[in-house]
Amino acid sequence: MSIVQEFKEFAVKGNAIDLAVGVVIGAAFGKIVASLVDDLIMPPISMITGKIDFSNLYLTLHAGNPAGPYSSVIEAKKAGAITWNYGNFANNVVIFLIVTMAVFLMVKSINQLRRQGEAVPTTKPCPYCQSSIALSATRCAFCTSDLKTA
Repeated sequence: MSIVQEFKEFAVKGNAIDLAVGVVIGAAFGKIVASLVDDLIMPPISMITGKIDFSNLYLTLHAGNPAGPYSSVIEAKKAGAITWNYGNFANNVVIFLIVTMAVFLMVKSINQLRRQGEAVPTTKPCPYCQSSIALSATRCAFCTSDLKTA
């Protein structure tokens, strides 16, 4: 089998297509969550903590030219300063936690739907005549065998 044929077989299999769709949806979902954190969650937290812009929290490791202090991370970067952007990291941690929670809730709900689809058995076969009898039966209704000894 040629490489081209193998690739075609791989590309049109359901798993490869499902993976591609998942990646595209995941990228879009990541942007939505990033906007949720940056635009809806962090502003109230910033207001509560004294109007701190978390994405603008940083520590200057090495000053640039001209030397600091700098009013923002962007200004420090323009000056060539080396910064440690722990506020941006905090935003990304919040984004990660929200995405993780959303994925967990989605998987949990899918698992519940799968469990609801599975029927719980209410009968068992008689070991003697193979008739279908209730799980709690102690005697077969068809062959009258004692099931306590079986």
